Amino acid sequence: MRINKPISYAAGAGALLAVLAFAKGRVENKLSPEVIAESSLVRTDGNITYRDLDKNGKLDVYEDARQPIEDRVQDLLKKMTLEEKAGMMFYSPVRVNADGTIEDKPATGLLASLSPVGVNEIDKRHITHFNLFVVPAPDTLAMWYNKIQKYEEKTRLGIPLTIASDPRNQNSAGIFAMSAKTFSMWPDPLGLAAIGDEKETEHFADISRQEYLATGIRQGLHPQIDLSTEPRWPRIAGTFGEDAALSSRMTAAYIKGYQGEKLGANSVAMMTKHFPGGGPQKNGLDPHFDFQKGEVYPGNNFNYHLIPFEAAFKAGTAAIMPYYGVPMGQKDVPEVGFSYNKAIITELLRKKYHYDGVVCTDWGLVTDSKLGTINFPARAWGVENLNTEERVQKIIDAGVDQLGGENLPDVIIKLVKDGKVSEKRIDESIVRLLRLKFELGLFDNPFVDEKKAAAIVGSPEFMKAGEDAQRRSLTLLKNDGHVLPLAPNKLKIYIKNINPKIAAEYGTVVSDPKQADIAIIRLQTPNYPIPEAKGNFIAQMFHWGDLDFKGQALQDILDLEKTVPTVVDIYLDRPAVIPEISKNAKALFANFGSNDRAFLDVVFGKYKPGGHLPIEMPSSMEAVRNQKEDMPYDSKDPLYKFGYGLSYKITDTNQL
Repeated sequence: MRINKPISYAAGAGALLAVLAFAKGRVENKLSPEVIAESSLVRTDGNITYRDLDKNGKLDVYEDARQPIEDRVQDLLKKMTLEEKAGMMFYSPVRVNADGTIEDKPATGLLASLSPVGVNEIDKRHITHFNLFVVPAPDTLAMWYNKIQKYEEKTRLGIPLTIASDPRNQNSAGIFAMSAKTFSMWPDPLGLAAIGDEKETEHFADISRQEYLATGIRQGLHPQIDLSTEPRWPRIAGTFGEDAALSSRMTAAYIKGYQGEKLGANSVAMMTKHFPGGGPQKNGLDPHFDFQKGEVYPGNNFNYHLIPFEAAFKAGTAAIMPYYGVPMGQKDVPEVGFSYNKAIITELLRKKYHYDGVVCTDWGLVTDSKLGTINFPARAWGVENLNTEERVQKIIDAGVDQLGGENLPDVIIKLVKDGKVSEKRIDESIVRLLRLKFELGLFDNPFVDEKKAAAIVGSPEFMKAGEDAQRRSLTLLKNDGHVLPLAPNKLKIYIKNINPKIAAEYGTVVSDPKQADIAIIRLQTPNYPIPEAKGNFIAQMFHWGDLDFKGQALQDILDLEKTVPTVVDIYLDRPAVIPEISKNAKALFANFGSNDRAFLDVVFGKYKPGGHLPIEMPSSMEAVRNQKEDMPYDSKDPLYKFGYGLSYKITDTNQL
């Protein structure tokens, strides 16, 4: 017979609280399965399981997940040597071997050959931040990531690595967007802006976040929230367009999707760029190159370009990247690159906006690079006369925390030892950098589940979501006589720049336009060589120059339009000037990174177009040359205005 003995309320409550406290402690210190499987530093102290990162056999404050982040930061800061601090202030490219190993092996391909081997940078320079270029399949990338994090555990303090990447989900894979490959494929950010739906943008970012997390990417070198007010600039596709209000809405949703309401273990930190706005480039010449002409403000519209960044600050962006550009003609602002510019970084960003997150330069501001036979000079615009040490000092004095694409910790060490930069100033940056690593949960679990990576990245669900967004972003500009949507499998179609096998699913493909009921062609905004880029193969990869079709290329399109009713689709990485093509087209689309199937689904009525132009389409090159680089939608008599877009009912198909 079981006897229940009465206990006092106080004793019972005390026992219950003790149990809850014990359980709470156990939960807070429970290590993930990934850590148990991968880490060699797991230790137990009483009821607490932790990673003994400094290998001293005891639980330090910075190793204790129960402690406040600021306490953990300060504890670790006190343990770090100057050399370790200096290494943390650089974001280095890193080579990822195709087989997922981390050893020093011969590189294959240009980008790999330009990227150092991670283990060497860890050993020699105490680097704890790496950015990825070319990567293998997701499961192999995850394997590489776990291996290099385990290697980092062997360092004196076991400070985990932060791995970053430029965008990897753009179907177009334009300049500075890494090829999507197995990642889900979405329209360019300009396409997300064409959709104009914050929920869709957040949905994209959330899916991309999951793919990044699965492979160990914990920081995105994006979003690019420059306002594309100069239509000749080559980097427009990566922006949300030229309207500050639209860009601000997209920025907030994008950051929320990647970071969440608050940075945490499931966040991907955003490095929002390019402060204070890289859009108003003189004649559209980009400051990656020494032929740049500076950022100009003929409309006195400098503050307009700050508006999306104000949205980013409110959304809690983890980091900010200034651009290479030189602000021209601004009162009390030196005409030097933004990361060298104390008026921009300290006075504007830190003091006016009270921004206390990480500030990292764009890549390659200090040292020249040798790319084959091409010398790629450092983007040290306005301070070309300074030597390496002086450039690094000026960047730190400006208020920057981290240098992208450089590996120069010895320079910082020398600056401190020579009394030119105080270690207290270095500590200010290290606190910000450590805080972000702790907020991301990297000290408590830097590992991923390699077995899940392939199932998550580019999953059928994610690929479908991306393709749906590609369809939604398609922007119908003309539909003469309501020719669209076309009836599927009823028409003879002539195609150009479309996969014939895919097109055959929608109609009978013919090789002679005279035999066709309809022609469907896909074009891209023209670009032309500029003399400034001659001999520089990197510069030649950018899309420069006029925006209109010329000569035989234009005539061929017009001849086709006069031969057969023609549906024209044009990819806008910059706003094309196409008045004659538009006039003669039966229907006209703008696309921002949509594949053939997504496009034809809309043409043939499976889906309806829903996009609206996030950029103005000028009517002539004269209008382009006469508009002001810093002003939105200000060209004379535009062919299609900002915000324009048509649609149709998907039930009303046309058999011609």
